Amino acid sequence: MRNLSKKIKGMERKNHYQVVAAVIKDGDKFFCVQRCRSTHDYISEHWEFPGGKVEEGETDHHTLIREIREEMDWDIFVGKRLGTVVNEYPDFSITLTAYLCKAGDGEPKLLEHLDCKWLTREQLDSLNWTEADRKLLEYLP
Repeated sequence: MRNLSKKIKGMERKNHYQVVAAVIKDGDKFFCVQRCRSTHDYISEHWEFPGGKVEEGETDHHTLIREIREEMDWDIFVGKRLGTVVNEYPDFSITLTAYLCKAGDGEPKLLEHLDCKWLTREQLDSLNWTEADRKLLEYLP
């Protein structure tokens, strides 16, 4: 995991992570997942596009393929970059880059999420998104 935290005048800044998200589209619907419960109420049980932290030496595409396999035992095809947002949370910050993706064969298995949904663009606004993922909505095709 690439941790970009730095020391400034003897004080540790909060951790900053490079994160990627798979915006998986099928027809007019987008795939989204609900995070598990967490000690951080600002992300606990919120909705997001699946993905994860970029490991040292990994490309964004490799990270997405690895994360979706690990978290859902599912293969995806990674396409074009949609956009990047930066978000500051109380305990950490992230740079989140989204890629348009297509699902492979089979169905996802929820190994690390509470729920998943396929929703139209209009329906996505009804979910309780993480702050960073909500910012990604403006980049959707």
